[in-house]
Amino acid sequence: MVAPMTNDQSWFFALALGVSFLKCLLINAYHSTDFEVHRNWLALTHSLPVSQWYYEATSEWTLDYPPLFAWFEYGLSHIARFFDKEMLVVQNLNYASAATVLFQRLSVIVADVVFFYAVKECCKCLREDKGKDLHAKPSFILAALLLWNFGLLIVDHIHFQYNGFLFGVLLLSITRHFQKRHLEGALLFSILLNLKHIYLYVAPAYGIYLLRCFCFTQNNAGDASTSLVSALSFQAWTLPCILGTKHLGFLRCLVVCHALLAVESREDARIFLILSTTGHYSLFPLLFTTQELPIKIFLMLLFTIFSFTSLKKLFRKGGALVSTLEAVYLLGLIPLELICEFVYPLTVWQKSFPFLPLMLTSVYCALGVTYAFIRLYISLLTCSNKAKTQ
Repeated sequence: MVAPMTNDQSWFFALALGVSFLKCLLINAYHSTDFEVHRNWLALTHSLPVSQWYYEATSEWTLDYPPLFAWFEYGLSHIARFFDKEMLVVQNLNYASAATVLFQRLSVIVADVVFFYAVKECCKCLREDKGKDLHAKPSFILAALLLWNFGLLIVDHIHFQYNGFLFGVLLLSITRHFQKRHLEGALLFSILLNLKHIYLYVAPAYGIYLLRCFCFTQNNAGDASTSLVSALSFQAWTLPCILGTKHLGFLRCLVVCHALLAVESREDARIFLILSTTGHYSLFPLLFTTQELPIKIFLMLLFTIFSFTSLKKLFRKGGALVSTLEAVYLLGLIPLELICEFVYPLTVWQKSFPFLPLMLTSVYCALGVTYAFIRLYISLLTCSNKAKTQ
């Protein structure tokens, strides 16, 4: 995973522009309370001195991100005032004028430029077969899997968050290690920790990698960096299980990180397909309004079909990527969706047990995620044994 990509890059810009256009179409879609969270942070960083940022409690959504993200909001606030100054008034709780919605949606779309750049840099590190069709090239597949990631689309551009920007910093950090620019990689990860504290759960893997593959040894950078991606994936699985923390943020990170491995290994492609399908479906309850139902189903199908067909084309030798039993489990998501979305609301149990569809979705998806975790664990142990033998 170290050979530079030299082919024409026009397809990358087409993918980036295409997904940006789709994000613009989603500007007027439903948004969650996270929209008000970030509007309040814009207001308090713009209107108050730094000493009061973390103490202002007019809104229940107090500032609880690290300082660099607070300064990021401060910078955005100086642009926001040209759209609607009223959004920057701390007392204007739940303020959501058309100009405010437009600005905040555009701020996420523009911030995704960091993610685009990181994906482009990451694709340059992939080995390429010049004889392959474009749609079967690892760089094209990886770029599509990352840029058109279903989870990022619905969480950032409908539900409303800034994960694309943050994942961009993470991917760029990983890429710098592939490129033997280890100090830059470490610096970028330190910046990431000061943007969002949730990335602390992968810090142990990062620290061990730097000690083992940079401070104490002179290992091959490509192989070592591949180990870093594996370690980050494994760490993203393990700590949430141990700590019992909220799983959706970890799943999004895991799907993004595992896409890097999916284009390199047939077994990792198999794990990715199971993980991304079940993990992305577990995000469906975030969008519960009727008008978003066809959007989330269409985007999920689009991403899932592309994932299966592209990775199958990349690893065409060796038969199906998933077993019959795995395919049956994944297809089971279809009747699950029909039951939860259309059948159950018509039953007499809807009023007494409104939580049951969510519980069914969580339990069913947990089975797939746990199974993928077990396969990843076995894969890592097997690879380790092979390496020791060699």
